[in-house]
Amino acid sequence: MFKKILIANRGEIACRVIKTAQRLGVKTVAVYSEADAGARHVDLADEAYCIGPAAAADSYLRADKILETATRCGAEAVHPGYGFLSENADFAEACAKSGLVFIGPPPDAIRAMGSKSAAKNIMGKAGVPLVPGYHGDAQDAALLKKEAGKIGYPVLIKASAGGGGKGMRIVEKAADFADALASCQRESKASFGDERVLLEKYLARPRHIEIQVFADTRGEALYLFERDCSVQRRHQKVLEEAPAPGMSQARRNSMGEAAVAAAKAIGYVGAGTVEFIAEPGEGKNAGTFYFMEMNTRLQVEHPVTEMITGLDLVEWQLRVACGEPLPRTQDELAISGHALEARIYAEDPAKNFLPSTGRITHLSAPAESRHVRIDTGVRAGDTITPYYDPMIAKLIVWDTDRPAALARMRAALEQFQVVGVTTNTEFLARLIACEAFATADLDTGLIERHRAELLPEPPVAGDEVLALAALAELLAIERRAEERAAGSGDPCSPWGICDGWRLNQDNHHILVFSQGTREHAVTAHYRPGRFELELPGGRHSLTGAWQPDGSLTAWLEDAVLQANVVMSGQTLDVFFRGIRYRLELHDPALHEIETDAHGGSMAAPMPGKIIAVLTKNGAKVEKGTPLIILEAMKMEHTITAPGRGTVREIHYQVGEQVDEGAELLGFEPDKA
Repeated sequence: MFKKILIANRGEIACRVIKTAQRLGVKTVAVYSEADAGARHVDLADEAYCIGPAAAADSYLRADKILETATRCGAEAVHPGYGFLSENADFAEACAKSGLVFIGPPPDAIRAMGSKSAAKNIMGKAGVPLVPGYHGDAQDAALLKKEAGKIGYPVLIKASAGGGGKGMRIVEKAADFADALASCQRESKASFGDERVLLEKYLARPRHIEIQVFADTRGEALYLFERDCSVQRRHQKVLEEAPAPGMSQARRNSMGEAAVAAAKAIGYVGAGTVEFIAEPGEGKNAGTFYFMEMNTRLQVEHPVTEMITGLDLVEWQLRVACGEPLPRTQDELAISGHALEARIYAEDPAKNFLPSTGRITHLSAPAESRHVRIDTGVRAGDTITPYYDPMIAKLIVWDTDRPAALARMRAALEQFQVVGVTTNTEFLARLIACEAFATADLDTGLIERHRAELLPEPPVAGDEVLALAALAELLAIERRAEERAAGSGDPCSPWGICDGWRLNQDNHHILVFSQGTREHAVTAHYRPGRFELELPGGRHSLTGAWQPDGSLTAWLEDAVLQANVVMSGQTLDVFFRGIRYRLELHDPALHEIETDAHGGSMAAPMPGKIIAVLTKNGAKVEKGTPLIILEAMKMEHTITAPGRGTVREIHYQVGEQVDEGAELLGFEPDKA
């Protein structure tokens, strides 16, 4: 076994490799960019070296700096992880020239699979089934259109050197072919420096099934079963599982044998994945599968294979790279249970999955166990930058069968909470609960087909959520008051009492929460040992307290509510029953100005801007009801009803500027 290896990668895969290496007693060397100086993989490794600025082109893609570092620190081998230089044949060759073992396949195998056209030609000769298509070198537009006609529409145009869904177009009819081809070639040229394409028959509802293969330096190869990666968006995987639902043993054997034949055809060594697309389970082509491509590296979704086999694939990589034989034979491998992996990203599904950058101020994950595994490279306090993939973690669950594993995943997603960036956790929870996924009606178009169900309008905070947010703020007010009193030297100071006392008025506290364009007003009346809340749905008694684990428990009448509430300034993130509600607090107690009605009118106490209108024409209100919030002098001022009455007319709307003394609304007091 190696004594020291360098990991030419970052994030969760670097941490993943370090974990196995340390278990085997292998010293690890991390490399990092200036942006990753405080990253988790840097802290976990035995040694770490900076190799350049934040941009990947100036750091993680600098083969010369990586090899120089490996030589200088005395590493014997380089593990490339995935992405960056993991499938770069020139880098693999440079490792060998530097006297380093590349923990991956031979350079020739990487090159053979690097071109989709060349790969399909090799696979065809090896007897691996191929999708009907054109994989030739001739790229004349007229010839390509003729070949598309032979294949039959719809056809798929794919960049020959592509990946990640780039340089790919579906063409439904011949009239659209020329424009689609030109667009595909432009994107391929820009992304990969190569405008060559190939054509394939487009399968309307295919499943994406991949086989994990392993080969050693002695010519032996085997397969570690399959993973179903059909659930995708824009050709990017979202959820993976193993084994594939509905897979018969006969079909598993056929696909596994084809994958091994593919690996042997190129003299493969190490971990690799042969990806297939499969016809749906009905019709004359049911069970038919076709070679799509081979990834000459460890895949992102390898943990689900580890969970159902009980094996450590990184350990296998290290042993095979050392020249050892495969640790098991094909007959010694077996499937146990079912595993699912969800990729948790810093992205906004409501904005077409736009990446979200920023500092992670709060991160809470479910406890790891034999059922739950978390592979991550970030911690609370870390920053998601625009320089790299915005993955936060891979959440992997295992149980005895698929229904039990789905239940595990639902519970784990509910417990995975992130504040500071927008994430896809709620989207993933809806996806897991989606009937099509739950019943294993899988294909690559599932997300797009169920888009309305998976991407609904964000839920509006109801009384329970508002009560939890109000309780968190009221407890915070009490704590701040106690701290002020303790610091004053007079623990009996009246300034340490926060019971909402007001001269000649009922003791109360007004809180206004905004959620997007909505405003929710909550009035908390202080009662002995409890609060009485005026919520949109009525009055309710409230008590509660923070728990030792940081969660919040509230008793709203006879209902017990439990949630995590993360407070950052005036922002409250309420995680309740698997949903995250983000509320902005406008707290009049911090800077409240209450106005009295003079002649039925209510005037602005100073120049400012209207930032919230909390009432409407004709509304009947009680004394103290918040009506308008005015922002002035960098502070918020809440205009409240001076008594019981009716709002007759609202003179200003949100965003409008007002002068001091401007009449904000018409108010008619009750005559009684």
